[in-house]
Amino acid sequence: MSNAAATDVSVLPPSEVARLDARFPARGVPVPGGVVSVRECGTGSALVCLHGIGSGAASWLDTALLLESKARLIAWDAPGYGASTPLVPDVPTAADYAARLHELLDAMAIDSCVLVGHSLGALTAASAARAGSPLAARIRRLVLISPAAGYGARAEASQRVRAERLGALDQLGIAGMAAHRSGRLVSGDASELARQWVRWNMARLNDRGYRQAIELLCGADLLADLPPAMPVRVACGDLDVVTTPAACAEVAQKCGVALDALPAAGHASYVERPDLVAPLLLREVLAS
Repeated sequence: MSNAAATDVSVLPPSEVARLDARFPARGVPVPGGVVSVRECGTGSALVCLHGIGSGAASWLDTALLLESKARLIAWDAPGYGASTPLVPDVPTAADYAARLHELLDAMAIDSCVLVGHSLGALTAASAARAGSPLAARIRRLVLISPAAGYGARAEASQRVRAERLGALDQLGIAGMAAHRSGRLVSGDASELARQWVRWNMARLNDRGYRQAIELLCGADLLADLPPAMPVRVACGDLDVVTTPAACAEVAQKCGVALDALPAAGHASYVERPDLVAPLLLREVLAS
């Protein structure tokens, strides 16, 4: 499929784009390393949310709206995503991403938050929340949703995944990947609108930012940064085929907690089932 044809399946209904712009608008926050694009809504305690490798800040829209009267949800576009400035190294580490997060929290004067990492975002979140991290004292609680473990401890798997990911990017392009790969992020029972959202988010990836994120995925080791320095919750969609419940249970075990199962949800659970994820996050806000 050509990139032009793939783009056709990556369009959101105009009403959804209007809802996003009106209720969860993007703005750039200047930081020493450049600019970080964020979306936020709501009032109250800060929930800082980090998206996965094939997504962006906009993906948190419905979760944010469900919480807007109870919490201030702030979602970033990771470095190299959206209008956010990429990191300098071509092969950045989780610590590099965590340092940019630190810059963002400083710029937004956020001294205390619940930090949420989904999929690849869990690698940044765990690095920021590890014992001894400069950010640890500002993170009241950590939530890891369908966390990616990274391949840094498995050299052969790291090389294979890097080759597969970069090969798909070179062969299909961003739009082609959105058409061919986004379906794995939700369950077979997901609504058509949820499918449109994950395709749309993936189709908006930037080439350099995505290549840097591949290096993060292939070089990081989530388990090495766990357990964190604060209370943690680990959750996973019970229909997740990307970071499976079994893999997420290993992460939960390393943290010394039980895995929270999200019924009838795939990998992008907060897009597919925000009705389940929002209450989970609210419990962490209220407990902190």
